[in-house]
Amino acid sequence: MKSVALHNLGCKVNGYEMDVMQQMLQENGYKIVSFDEVADIYIVNTCTVTNIADRKSRQMLHRAKKQNPNAVVVAVGCYVQTGGAGADEAVDLVVGNNRKRQIVSILEDYLNNGKQEDTIIDIGHTDEYEQMRLTKTAEHTRAYIKIQDGCNQFCSYCIIPYARGRVRSRGEADILNEVRDLAAAGCKEIVLTGIHISSYGIDTGSPKLTALLAKLQDIGGIRRIRLGSLEPRIVTEEFVRQVSAMPKICPHFHLSLQSGCDTVLARMNRHYTSGEYFQTTELLRKYYENPAITTDVIVGFPGETAEEFGITERFVRSVGFYEMHIFKYSKRKGTRAAAMDGQLTEAEKSRRSAILSEAKRQMSHTYRESCIGSKQEVLFEEKKTIGGREYWTGHTPQYVKAAKEADSSLDLGNRILQGTITGFLDEDVMILK
Repeated sequence: MKSVALHNLGCKVNGYEMDVMQQMLQENGYKIVSFDEVADIYIVNTCTVTNIADRKSRQMLHRAKKQNPNAVVVAVGCYVQTGGAGADEAVDLVVGNNRKRQIVSILEDYLNNGKQEDTIIDIGHTDEYEQMRLTKTAEHTRAYIKIQDGCNQFCSYCIIPYARGRVRSRGEADILNEVRDLAAAGCKEIVLTGIHISSYGIDTGSPKLTALLAKLQDIGGIRRIRLGSLEPRIVTEEFVRQVSAMPKICPHFHLSLQSGCDTVLARMNRHYTSGEYFQTTELLRKYYENPAITTDVIVGFPGETAEEFGITERFVRSVGFYEMHIFKYSKRKGTRAAAMDGQLTEAEKSRRSAILSEAKRQMSHTYRESCIGSKQEVLFEEKKTIGGREYWTGHTPQYVKAAKEADSSLDLGNRILQGTITGFLDEDVMILK
Protein backbone atom coordinates (compact mmCIF):
# COMPACT_ATOMS: atom_id res chain seq x y z
CA MET A 1 0.00 0.00 0.00
CA LYS A 2 1.56 3.28 -1.10
CA SER A 3 1.44 6.23 1.28
CA VAL A 4 0.29 9.68 0.17
CA ALA A 5 0.81 13.01 1.95
CA LEU A 6 -1.32 15.94 0.86
CA HIS A 7 -0.93 19.66 1.54
CA ASN A 8 -3.36 22.38 0.58
CA LEU A 9 -2.53 26.02 -0.14
CA GLY A 10 -5.04 28.74 -0.82
CA CYS A 11 -8.80 29.15 -0.66
CA LYS A 12 -11.80 27.11 0.53
CA VAL A 13 -12.33 25.92 -3.05
CA ASN A 14 -8.85 24.40 -2.99
CA GLY A 15 -9.70 22.87 0.38
CA TYR A 16 -12.85 21.24 -0.97
CA GLU A 17 -10.99 19.85 -3.98
CA MET A 18 -8.23 18.52 -1.73
CA ASP A 19 -10.79 16.75 0.47
CA VAL A 20 -12.31 15.07 -2.60
CA MET A 21 -8.90 14.01 -3.93
CA GLN A 22 -8.00 12.53 -0.54
CA GLN A 23 -11.32 10.69 -0.46
CA MET A 24 -10.73 9.23 -3.94
CA LEU A 25 -7.20 8.13 -3.06
CA GLN A 26 -8.40 6.40 0.13
CA GLU A 27 -11.15 4.62 -1.77
CA ASN A 28 -8.51 3.30 -4.18
CA GLY A 29 -6.29 1.80 -1.52
CA TYR A 30 -3.78 4.57 -0.78
CA LYS A 31 -2.74 5.24 2.81
CA ILE A 32 -3.03 8.91 3.80
CA VAL A 33 -0.24 10.19 6.06
CA SER A 34 0.83 13.56 7.45
CA PHE A 35 2.83 15.84 5.18
CA ASP A 36 5.56 15.83 7.85
CA GLU A 37 6.06 12.08 7.42
CA VAL A 38 8.15 10.22 4.86
CA ALA A 39 5.70 9.26 2.10
CA ASP A 40 5.80 7.51 -1.26
CA ILE A 41 3.82 10.31 -2.90
CA TYR A 42 3.41 13.99 -2.01
CA ILE A 43 0.57 16.03 -3.51
CA VAL A 44 0.60 19.83 -3.14
CA ASN A 45 -2.59 21.65 -4.14
CA THR A 46 -0.99 24.94 -5.17
CA CYS A 47 -2.10 28.57 -5.12
CA THR A 48 -1.06 31.42 -7.42
CA VAL A 49 -3.13 34.39 -6.25
CA THR A 50 0.03 36.43 -5.52
CA ASN A 51 3.77 36.13 -6.08
CA ILE A 52 4.00 35.18 -2.39
CA ALA A 53 1.56 32.31 -3.00
CA ASP A 54 3.75 31.15 -5.89
CA ARG A 55 6.76 31.16 -3.61
CA LYS A 56 4.94 29.18 -0.90
CA SER A 57 3.87 26.64 -3.52
CA ARG A 58 7.50 26.20 -4.64
CA GLN A 59 8.67 25.91 -1.04
CA MET A 60 6.20 23.12 -0.24
CA LEU A 61 7.14 21.19 -3.38
CA HIS A 62 10.85 21.41 -2.54
CA ARG A 63 10.17 20.49 1.09
CA ALA A 64 8.42 17.32 -0.10
CA LYS A 65 11.32 16.30 -2.34
CA LYS A 66 13.77 16.99 0.48
CA GLN A 67 11.82 14.77 2.89
CA ASN A 68 12.01 11.85 0.47
CA PRO A 69 14.11 12.32 -2.69
CA ASN A 70 12.69 9.05 -4.05
CA ALA A 71 9.06 10.12 -3.65
CA VAL A 72 6.80 11.15 -6.50
CA VAL A 73 6.03 14.85 -6.01
CA VAL A 74 2.80 16.00 -7.63
CA ALA A 75 1.99 19.68 -8.16
CA VAL A 76 -1.74 20.31 -8.63
CA GLY A 77 -3.89 23.36 -9.29
CA CYS A 78 -3.56 27.07 -9.95
CA TYR A 79 0.24 27.50 -9.83
CA VAL A 80 0.47 24.62 -12.29
CA GLN A 81 -2.26 26.06 -14.51
CA THR A 82 -0.37 29.33 -14.99
CA GLY A 83 2.85 27.51 -15.93
CA GLY A 84 4.69 27.88 -12.65
CA ALA A 85 5.59 24.25 -11.90
CA GLY A 86 6.39 22.87 -15.34
CA ALA A 87 10.18 23.17 -15.18
CA ASP A 88 10.65 22.78 -11.41
CA GLU A 89 13.22 20.07 -10.68
CA ALA A 90 11.36 19.09 -7.49
CA VAL A 91 8.19 18.20 -9.44
CA ASP A 92 7.65 14.80 -11.06
CA LEU A 93 4.02 15.19 -12.12
CA VAL A 94 1.78 18.21 -12.80
CA VAL A 95 -2.02 18.22 -12.79
CA GLY A 96 -3.88 21.36 -13.82
CA ASN A 97 -7.33 22.59 -12.88
CA ASN A 98 -10.30 20.66 -14.29
CA ARG A 99 -8.22 17.44 -14.07
CA LYS A 100 -8.18 16.94 -10.30
CA ARG A 101 -11.04 14.44 -10.40
CA GLN A 102 -8.73 12.18 -12.44
CA ILE A 103 -5.94 12.27 -9.86
CA VAL A 104 -6.04 8.51 -9.25
CA SER A 105 -5.84 7.45 -12.92
CA ILE A 106 -3.20 10.11 -13.71
CA LEU A 107 -1.09 9.02 -10.75
CA GLU A 108 -1.41 5.31 -11.50
CA ASP A 109 -0.54 5.84 -15.15
CA TYR A 110 2.62 7.64 -14.04
CA LEU A 111 3.51 4.97 -11.47
CA ASN A 112 2.95 2.11 -13.94
CA ASN A 113 4.34 3.64 -17.11
CA GLY A 114 6.68 6.35 -15.87
CA LYS A 115 5.22 8.96 -18.16
CA GLN A 116 3.37 12.23 -17.81
CA GLU A 117 0.20 12.40 -19.85
CA ASP A 118 -1.34 15.71 -20.95
CA THR A 119 -2.85 16.95 -17.71
CA ILE A 120 -3.22 20.67 -18.35
CA ILE A 121 -6.11 21.93 -20.45
CA ASP A 122 -6.75 25.37 -21.94
CA ILE A 123 -8.77 26.51 -18.95
CA GLY A 124 -9.83 29.76 -20.61
CA HIS A 125 -11.71 27.95 -23.36
CA THR A 126 -13.68 25.29 -21.54
CA ASP A 127 -17.28 25.39 -20.43
CA GLU A 128 -17.00 22.06 -18.58
CA TYR A 129 -17.56 22.09 -14.84
CA GLU A 130 -15.26 19.55 -13.17
CA GLN A 131 -17.60 17.21 -11.33
CA MET A 132 -16.19 16.42 -7.89
CA ARG A 133 -18.24 15.11 -5.00
CA LEU A 134 -17.69 14.79 -1.27
CA THR A 135 -19.50 12.05 0.66
CA LYS A 136 -18.10 12.76 4.11
CA THR A 137 -16.24 15.51 5.90
CA ALA A 138 -13.64 15.41 8.65
CA GLU A 139 -15.36 18.25 10.48
CA HIS A 140 -18.67 16.32 10.78
CA THR A 141 -20.52 19.47 11.88
CA ARG A 142 -19.83 21.63 8.81
CA ALA A 143 -19.13 20.91 5.14
CA TYR A 144 -17.93 23.19 2.36
CA ILE A 145 -19.84 22.64 -0.88
CA LYS A 146 -18.33 23.87 -4.13
CA ILE A 147 -21.09 25.09 -6.46
CA GLN A 148 -19.17 26.84 -9.25
CA ASP A 149 -15.73 27.54 -10.67
CA GLY A 150 -14.15 30.37 -12.63
CA CYS A 151 -14.60 34.13 -12.73
CA ASN A 152 -15.50 36.70 -15.41
CA GLN A 153 -14.65 39.84 -13.40
CA PHE A 154 -10.99 40.48 -14.36
CA CYS A 155 -10.10 42.72 -11.44
CA SER A 156 -6.83 44.45 -12.27
CA TYR A 157 -4.92 42.77 -9.41
CA CYS A 158 -6.20 39.23 -9.91
CA ILE A 159 -4.79 36.28 -11.88
CA ILE A 160 -7.66 33.91 -11.01
CA PRO A 161 -9.61 34.18 -14.31
CA TYR A 162 -6.46 32.93 -16.04
CA ALA A 163 -5.90 30.13 -13.51
CA ARG A 164 -9.52 29.03 -13.14
CA GLY A 165 -11.12 30.07 -16.42
CA ARG A 166 -14.57 31.53 -17.00
CA VAL A 167 -17.65 30.94 -14.85
CA ARG A 168 -18.86 27.33 -14.90
CA SER A 169 -21.76 26.33 -12.69
CA ARG A 170 -22.21 22.94 -11.10
CA GLY A 171 -25.42 21.08 -11.90
CA GLU A 172 -28.17 21.67 -9.37
CA ALA A 173 -29.06 17.98 -9.03
CA ASP A 174 -25.44 17.08 -8.27
CA ILE A 175 -25.24 19.73 -5.54
CA LEU A 176 -28.50 18.56 -3.96
CA ASN A 177 -27.41 14.91 -4.01
CA GLU A 178 -24.09 15.75 -2.36
CA VAL A 179 -25.81 17.73 0.38
CA ARG A 180 -28.31 14.91 0.99
CA ASP A 181 -25.42 12.45 1.39
CA LEU A 182 -23.64 14.75 3.83
CA ALA A 183 -26.85 15.29 5.80
CA ALA A 184 -27.28 11.51 6.02
CA ALA A 185 -23.70 11.31 7.36
CA GLY A 186 -24.66 13.71 10.18
CA CYS A 187 -23.52 17.06 8.81
CA LYS A 188 -25.70 19.91 10.13
CA GLU A 189 -24.23 22.96 8.39
CA ILE A 190 -23.12 23.59 4.82
CA VAL A 191 -21.09 26.49 3.47
CA LEU A 192 -21.53 27.29 -0.21
CA THR A 193 -18.24 28.11 -1.83
CA GLY A 194 -16.77 28.76 -5.25
CA ILE A 195 -14.51 31.20 -7.03
CA HIS A 196 -17.41 33.62 -7.60
CA ILE A 197 -20.67 32.15 -6.23
CA SER A 198 -22.59 35.33 -7.05
CA SER A 199 -22.29 34.25 -10.71
CA TYR A 200 -23.91 30.87 -10.12
CA GLY A 201 -26.14 30.02 -13.08
CA ILE A 202 -25.17 32.88 -15.41
CA ASP A 203 -23.46 30.47 -17.79
CA THR A 204 -26.49 28.20 -18.04
CA GLY A 205 -29.28 30.77 -17.85
CA SER A 206 -30.75 29.01 -14.80
CA PRO A 207 -31.03 28.34 -11.95
CA LYS A 208 -30.07 31.42 -10.00
CA LEU A 209 -28.41 31.27 -6.61
CA THR A 210 -31.69 32.01 -4.81
CA ALA A 211 -33.44 29.13 -6.61
CA LEU A 212 -30.68 26.77 -5.48
CA LEU A 213 -30.92 28.07 -1.91
CA ALA A 214 -34.66 27.42 -1.85
CA LYS A 215 -34.11 23.76 -2.74
CA LEU A 216 -31.23 23.34 -0.26
CA GLN A 217 -33.52 24.80 2.37
CA ASP A 218 -35.83 21.79 2.02
CA ILE A 219 -33.20 19.10 2.70
CA GLY A 220 -33.83 17.39 6.01
CA GLY A 221 -30.98 17.17 8.51
CA ILE A 222 -29.30 20.36 7.31
CA ARG A 223 -29.94 22.99 9.95
CA ARG A 224 -27.82 25.84 8.57
CA ILE A 225 -26.79 27.16 5.17
CA ARG A 226 -23.93 29.64 5.17
CA LEU A 227 -22.99 31.68 2.10
CA GLY A 228 -19.42 32.19 0.96
CA SER A 229 -18.12 35.47 -0.40
CA LEU A 230 -20.69 37.54 -2.31
CA GLU A 231 -20.24 40.40 -4.74
CA PRO A 232 -22.08 43.50 -3.46
CA ARG A 233 -24.05 43.85 -6.70
CA ILE A 234 -25.96 40.62 -6.08
CA VAL A 235 -27.35 41.97 -2.80
CA THR A 236 -30.45 43.68 -4.15
CA GLU A 237 -33.67 44.19 -2.21
CA GLU A 238 -35.22 41.24 -4.07
CA PHE A 239 -32.28 39.00 -3.15
CA VAL A 240 -32.34 39.96 0.54
CA ARG A 241 -36.13 39.65 0.72
CA GLN A 242 -35.95 36.12 -0.69
CA VAL A 243 -33.08 34.82 1.45
CA SER A 244 -34.42 36.42 4.63
CA ALA A 245 -37.56 34.29 4.18
CA MET A 246 -35.39 31.12 4.32
CA PRO A 247 -34.81 30.38 8.02
CA LYS A 248 -31.82 28.09 7.43
CA ILE A 249 -29.76 30.87 5.79
CA CYS A 250 -27.30 32.19 8.36
CA PRO A 251 -27.38 35.96 9.02
CA HIS A 252 -23.68 36.10 8.19
CA PHE A 253 -22.72 37.78 4.93
CA HIS A 254 -19.24 38.17 3.52
CA LEU A 255 -19.31 41.06 1.04
CA SER A 256 -16.05 41.59 -0.81
CA LEU A 257 -15.04 45.28 -0.55
CA GLN A 258 -11.26 45.60 -1.34
CA SER A 259 -11.33 49.41 -0.93
CA GLY A 260 -13.68 52.00 0.50
CA CYS A 261 -12.41 54.68 -1.89
CA ASP A 262 -14.09 55.08 -5.29
CA THR A 263 -10.94 56.11 -7.17
CA VAL A 264 -9.09 53.00 -5.94
CA LEU A 265 -12.10 50.80 -6.74
CA ALA A 266 -12.02 52.14 -10.31
CA ARG A 267 -8.30 51.30 -10.67
CA MET A 268 -9.05 47.85 -9.31
CA ASN A 269 -11.77 47.40 -11.95
CA ARG A 270 -14.36 46.70 -9.24
CA HIS A 271 -17.80 47.38 -10.64
CA TYR A 272 -19.44 49.29 -7.78
CA THR A 273 -18.92 52.42 -5.72
CA SER A 274 -18.53 52.74 -1.97
CA GLY A 275 -21.98 54.30 -1.84
CA GLU A 276 -23.55 51.32 -3.60
CA TYR A 277 -21.70 48.99 -1.26
CA PHE A 278 -22.98 50.86 1.79
CA GLN A 279 -26.54 50.52 0.49
CA THR A 280 -26.16 46.72 0.43
CA THR A 281 -25.17 46.69 4.09
CA GLU A 282 -28.20 48.84 4.92
CA LEU A 283 -30.46 46.39 3.04
CA LEU A 284 -29.12 43.50 5.09
CA ARG A 285 -29.75 45.42 8.30
CA LYS A 286 -33.25 46.26 7.13
CA TYR A 287 -34.23 42.59 6.81
CA TYR A 288 -32.04 41.02 9.52
CA GLU A 289 -31.64 41.92 13.17
CA ASN A 290 -27.92 42.53 13.79
CA PRO A 291 -26.48 40.53 10.86
CA ALA A 292 -22.76 39.75 10.88
CA ILE A 293 -21.17 41.51 7.90
CA THR A 294 -17.58 40.61 7.04
CA THR A 295 -15.28 41.66 4.22
CA ASP A 296 -11.87 41.69 2.52
CA VAL A 297 -9.74 44.82 2.13
CA ILE A 298 -6.51 45.33 0.18
CA VAL A 299 -4.17 48.03 1.50
CA GLY A 300 -1.38 49.64 -0.47
CA PHE A 301 -2.85 49.14 -3.93
CA PRO A 302 -0.67 50.88 -6.57
CA GLY A 303 -1.13 54.63 -6.41
CA GLU A 304 -3.14 54.56 -3.17
CA THR A 305 -2.49 57.96 -1.60
CA ALA A 306 -2.64 58.75 2.09
CA GLU A 307 -5.92 60.55 1.43
CA GLU A 308 -7.40 57.52 -0.39
CA PHE A 309 -6.34 55.23 2.42
CA GLY A 310 -7.93 57.60 4.93
CA ILE A 311 -11.20 57.42 2.98
CA THR A 312 -11.10 53.62 3.20
CA GLU A 313 -10.40 53.66 6.93
CA ARG A 314 -13.34 56.00 7.58
CA PHE A 315 -15.58 53.95 5.31
CA VAL A 316 -14.95 50.59 7.02
CA ARG A 317 -15.59 52.18 10.39
CA SER A 318 -18.86 53.65 9.10
CA VAL A 319 -20.03 50.18 8.02
CA GLY A 320 -19.07 48.53 11.30
CA PHE A 321 -17.88 45.14 10.08
CA TYR A 322 -17.87 42.10 12.35
CA GLU A 323 -14.64 40.84 10.78
CA MET A 324 -12.21 42.01 8.07
CA HIS A 325 -9.57 40.07 6.21
CA ILE A 326 -6.81 42.60 5.52
CA PHE A 327 -4.32 41.93 2.74
CA LYS A 328 -1.26 43.95 1.85
CA TYR A 329 -1.22 44.38 -1.92
CA SER A 330 1.17 41.90 -3.49
CA LYS A 331 2.23 42.10 -7.13
CA ARG A 332 1.15 39.26 -9.35
CA LYS A 333 2.94 38.96 -12.65
CA GLY A 334 0.48 38.89 -15.54
CA THR A 335 -2.01 41.32 -13.98
CA ARG A 336 -2.53 44.95 -15.00
CA ALA A 337 -1.90 46.20 -11.47
CA ALA A 338 1.64 44.76 -11.47
CA ALA A 339 2.60 47.25 -14.20
CA MET A 340 0.89 50.27 -12.60
CA ASP A 341 2.85 53.27 -11.39
CA GLY A 342 2.91 54.19 -7.72
CA GLN A 343 3.92 50.85 -6.16
CA LEU A 344 4.10 51.38 -2.40
CA THR A 345 6.89 50.22 -0.11
CA GLU A 346 6.39 47.18 2.12
CA ALA A 347 6.91 49.41 5.15
CA GLU A 348 4.05 51.70 4.14
CA LYS A 349 1.75 48.77 3.34
CA SER A 350 2.52 47.28 6.75
CA ARG A 351 1.79 50.60 8.47
CA ARG A 352 -1.60 50.87 6.76
CA SER A 353 -2.38 47.23 7.49
CA ALA A 354 -1.71 47.84 11.19
CA ILE A 355 -4.12 50.79 11.22
CA LEU A 356 -6.92 48.71 9.68
CA SER A 357 -6.11 45.79 11.98
CA GLU A 358 -6.76 48.03 14.97
CA ALA A 359 -10.05 49.18 13.40
CA LYS A 360 -10.94 45.53 12.85
CA ARG A 361 -10.17 44.68 16.50
CA GLN A 362 -12.40 47.48 17.75
CA MET A 363 -15.29 46.65 15.38
CA SER A 364 -15.11 42.92 16.16
CA HIS A 365 -15.29 43.64 19.89
CA THR A 366 -18.22 46.01 19.40
CA TYR A 367 -20.14 43.42 17.38
CA ARG A 368 -19.53 40.63 19.89
CA GLU A 369 -20.52 42.98 22.69
CA SER A 370 -23.82 43.66 20.89
CA CYS A 371 -24.62 39.93 21.16
CA ILE A 372 -24.62 39.97 24.99
CA GLY A 373 -28.11 39.25 26.28
CA SER A 374 -29.29 37.71 23.01
CA LYS A 375 -30.67 34.19 22.73
CA GLN A 376 -28.57 32.14 20.34
CA GLU A 377 -28.35 28.62 18.95
CA VAL A 378 -24.79 27.30 19.00
CA LEU A 379 -23.61 24.38 16.90
CA PHE A 380 -20.94 22.79 19.09
CA GLU A 381 -17.86 21.45 17.34
CA GLU A 382 -15.12 20.55 19.80
CA LYS A 383 -14.00 20.46 23.40
CA LYS A 384 -11.21 22.86 24.40
CA THR A 385 -9.32 23.90 27.51
CA ILE A 386 -9.60 27.65 28.03
CA GLY A 387 -8.13 29.32 31.12
CA GLY A 388 -7.53 25.94 32.70
CA ARG A 389 -11.15 24.78 32.36
CA GLU A 390 -12.84 22.57 29.79
CA TYR A 391 -15.48 24.02 27.46
CA TRP A 392 -17.47 22.89 24.47
CA THR A 393 -16.99 25.49 21.72
CA GLY A 394 -18.96 26.21 18.56
CA HIS A 395 -20.53 28.99 16.54
CA THR A 396 -23.76 30.94 16.42
CA PRO A 397 -25.51 31.46 13.06
CA GLN A 398 -23.61 34.78 12.84
CA TYR A 399 -20.34 32.81 13.20
CA VAL A 400 -19.60 34.23 16.62
CA LYS A 401 -17.60 31.71 18.63
CA ALA A 402 -19.27 30.70 21.87
CA ALA A 403 -18.44 28.29 24.67
CA LYS A 404 -20.33 26.33 27.32
CA GLU A 405 -18.59 24.78 30.30
CA ALA A 406 -18.14 21.06 29.75
CA ASP A 407 -20.08 18.55 31.79
CA SER A 408 -18.64 15.03 31.85
CA SER A 409 -22.13 13.57 31.55
CA LEU A 410 -22.99 15.54 28.40
CA ASP A 411 -21.45 15.22 24.93
CA LEU A 412 -22.32 18.33 22.93
CA GLY A 413 -20.32 17.41 19.82
CA ASN A 414 -22.33 18.17 16.65
CA ARG A 415 -25.34 19.26 18.70
CA ILE A 416 -27.20 22.56 18.53
CA LEU A 417 -28.11 24.06 21.87
CA GLN A 418 -29.98 27.28 22.60
CA GLY A 419 -28.93 29.62 25.37
CA THR A 420 -28.16 33.23 26.22
CA ILE A 421 -24.88 34.98 25.49
CA THR A 422 -23.86 36.40 28.85
CA GLY A 423 -20.43 37.90 28.23
CA PHE A 424 -16.83 37.30 27.13
CA LEU A 425 -14.82 34.21 28.03
CA ASP A 426 -11.84 35.79 26.30
CA GLU A 427 -11.39 38.39 23.55
CA ASP A 428 -12.69 36.07 20.80
CA VAL A 429 -15.05 33.69 22.62
CA MET A 430 -18.44 34.42 24.16
CA ILE A 431 -20.09 32.53 27.05
CA LEU A 432 -23.36 30.66 26.47
CA LYS A 433 -25.59 29.91 29.46
